[in-house]
Amino acid sequence: MTTKSIYLLVLILSLFFSFPTAANAFQKNKDTFVVVLDAGHGGHDSGNLGGGYMEKEIALNIVLAVGKSLEAIKDIKVIYTRKTDEFVTLRGRAKIANDADADLFVSVHCNAHNSDAHGTETFVLGLHANQRNFEIAKKENEVIFLEADYEQHYEGFDPNSPESLIGLTLIQEEYLDQSIALARAVEDNFQNQRKLKSRGVKQAGFWVLHNTYMPSVLIETGFLTYKKEGAFLNSSKGQIQMASSITDAVLNYKKHLDLNVGDGIYKQETEGITEVLDAESEIYNGIVFKVQIAASSKELEPKPFNFKGLETISREKVGKLYKYFYGETSDYAEIRRLELVAKSKGYNSAFVKAFKDNKSVNLSTVLKTASSQ
Repeated sequence: MTTKSIYLLVLILSLFFSFPTAANAFQKNKDTFVVVLDAGHGGHDSGNLGGGYMEKEIALNIVLAVGKSLEAIKDIKVIYTRKTDEFVTLRGRAKIANDADADLFVSVHCNAHNSDAHGTETFVLGLHANQRNFEIAKKENEVIFLEADYEQHYEGFDPNSPESLIGLTLIQEEYLDQSIALARAVEDNFQNQRKLKSRGVKQAGFWVLHNTYMPSVLIETGFLTYKKEGAFLNSSKGQIQMASSITDAVLNYKKHLDLNVGDGIYKQETEGITEVLDAESEIYNGIVFKVQIAASSKELEPKPFNFKGLETISREKVGKLYKYFYGETSDYAEIRRLELVAKSKGYNSAFVKAFKDNKSVNLSTVLKTASSQ
């Protein structure tokens, strides 16, 4: 990490320890699943006005409907970044979620574009994969300029600069797989329940997602600039239906999290088994590979009887989640074999992770760096 990146990270972290919020009064309860719902924009920040509609009002109505449904479930606690037409800073939204020790952060927005673009898309944090994703992140991040003394609070971050986004994945990376799981559930519901066009799960550098220390998603519920979509989102029926799909996604995510450890249907993975078993050793010095088989709110002893007989189980706590890993080796060919073993036991979503000095590192970067040497 460069000195500049370290400076930026320290600066951003310092914001949270100095910004007061009423969320300090929330009592943390490990038996309660805490969801922070964030209605984008508000107050003097109207969001986009595509089609003559107002993003801040639509986002708030959807969030309040989601919250009402979730609050009816006894073991779920809902916290709102705003419940009225008020302006909340980006750092304030993130601070509320962090102080509440939330299990999920869900931010709701509406899209706009000077074309016939339409459809839903849900974002998780990541470097923008293309110019379009960068433009969406830039638009949402530019709310910073509406804040008083933004130069002081966001010194070193420029929403208009792609380079400023490079350091944004450092903290949220640990929650990326859970964020993607929730985002996928949201988009699947929009597509299957509402028969809407899904533009998919995407990654982009949203400041508010970076600064929340839990699985986080930003949902663009559709384009207000597309006549049919804008009218739907501005209607009570449309808002209730979108809220219902988001609610179902959150509940399915929670159910999967509660049941993840030790569960799964037996399914023998056959594709590529011969190639993996016959592969020669690929040793990566200084790197340790593990197979992540589960992430759950449950804390289990890392013993074979809890994991369908799999041995060499390790456990790591990240925030309020426990991540469980199978195997430990510097041989990439061996870890691929263990990945297939895990999948054959029913852990169908198992995947390989790489570690260096006991810290998670990007697997593709490790493999790419080695192949270029």
